[in-house]
Amino acid sequence: MSPAAKRKESYYVVSNPSVPAEDRSLVVLFAGNSQTRPGHKPGPKVVDYYLLHHVLSGKGTYTCAGRMYELRAGDTFLIEPDTLVQYTADLNAPWHYRWIAFEGSAAPELLRETGLNTQQPVVSTRRSRVVPSLFRQVQEAFQTRAAGASLKAAGCLHLILAELAQALPHGEPGQPAEETGGERTVQQALQYLTAQYAEPITIELMAEALGYNRAYLSTLFKAYTGVSPVSFLLSLRLDKARHLLRERPELTVEQIASSVGFQDPLHFSKQFKRHYQTSPTDYRLSLLPGRSGD
Repeated sequence: MSPAAKRKESYYVVSNPSVPAEDRSLVVLFAGNSQTRPGHKPGPKVVDYYLLHHVLSGKGTYTCAGRMYELRAGDTFLIEPDTLVQYTADLNAPWHYRWIAFEGSAAPELLRETGLNTQQPVVSTRRSRVVPSLFRQVQEAFQTRAAGASLKAAGCLHLILAELAQALPHGEPGQPAEETGGERTVQQALQYLTAQYAEPITIELMAEALGYNRAYLSTLFKAYTGVSPVSFLLSLRLDKARHLLRERPELTVEQIASSVGFQDPLHFSKQFKRHYQTSPTDYRLSLLPGRSGD
């Protein structure tokens, strides 16, 4: 095993201490960094917000809209809300990256100006010394919990987007490609599952609601995403459950199971343990101060 693959795995994330209640045109939600383990593979999954990752060292692959990108130190990649993605650390040189999560009414237009989108989610920023520094400053601003941390983070994000706009060649592959009929169908299915995951839905109900044959829709979905609709829905529900276990300590495991679409708490616990190698209760306990986290 190479020296890079032996680096100690680490994970750190810090939330915005003062998310504005009124003006939410552009808000940084949280920031973090991670030295991943070899082969670390989040996804396939979707998120509710925008995410920018900047690779500090190592390498890996990022799959978005059915296309895989090979990335290394200096590359930055975008994850858009409700878009199915997966990213995998290299087995010999697992990547170390920073990330920023954000949302807001101004976010789509700002990203359009950079040229980043689902069809062009990657930009090389290897020549920029500013980008990694700005990512770090956002995290440090939240760590201090000082007045104005949210404003500073939003300012840093604007500067990052400006750097990305300069680094991305416009008029080339940055323009969105026209979707095929199959892509539109899969996007409809993804939107349906993402919006309805907490309800007692089935793939049969989804196919009927969208006007497609169940077998045809399942085959098409797997061809574009690499997973079946059933597997995607299960992963989505478990990911939402893990978020609630982390962010809503007042909710019981049974309440969380119900909130993400599981009618049987025991079945939920079994699926959670199979997926994350720990029970919901043990996962929640691992987040307590003095305990090793996920």
